Amino acid sequence: MTSDEKKTILLADDDVDYLLQTRVRLEGAGYAVIAVEGQAQAEKVLANTRPDLAVVDLMMEHTDAGFALCHHIKKKDPGIPVILVTGVASETGLEFDSSTREERSWVKADALLAKPVRFEQLQAQIEHLLKEKR
Repeated sequence: MTSDEKKTILLADDDVDYLLQTRVRLEGAGYAVIAVEGQAQAEKVLANTRPDLAVVDLMMEHTDAGFALCHHIKKKDPGIPVILVTGVASETGLEFDSSTREERSWVKADALLAKPVRFEQLQAQIEHLLKEKR
């Protein structure tokens, strides 16, 4: 991937270790990454920037911050693919996904990945959604 072809990924997560590790791995895979530590920072970035894709944690400043951020992204530009990553199922037992149109209508994410996410799994989902977008 040449620098002219670099896709920009918005990465929003309040776990600074996950944020750093994922940013380094994504940059190593050839992506430009804008890493932010929450919904508020992400919304500030989105005011002036259009990422090619967003990876959003569910529970950040608030337990539903990821849902709110997904809604904000899709309202601003429905063409931006969004991956929602969450540990909510393992932490609370609450399970949901985005495999049906009805679920995507309220989750507002194109894909849902459960933490801990293997980087290869995240990368494959990113590549799939960016290819679908073309």
